[in-house]
Amino acid sequence: MISEEQVRHVANLARLGLSDEEVARMGGQLDAILESIEKIQELDLENVPPTANPLRLTNVFRPDEPRPELDRDDALSAAPETSDDLFSVPRID
Repeated sequence: MISEEQVRHVANLARLGLSDEEVARMGGQLDAILESIEKIQELDLENVPPTANPLRLTNVFRPDEPRPELDRDDALSAAPETSDDLFSVPRID
């Protein structure tokens, strides 16, 4: 079972602010997902080719045409932190 601490950690990584009720609900949902994965791992899939999608669909792309760029203030408006008009992100060592 996934602990409340683990749910909060994953929510923090995804930058999600969850209420206590949402943390409890997500914990149950994540447990159900992990149980499904465990069931799939029990299957013999050795002769099943890998696939990204079981349906034979083809992507339909829009034409690649130049458009006006996004204004800097609009781009930075959703950023959790900025510094000198740039996105500020944690350093990765």
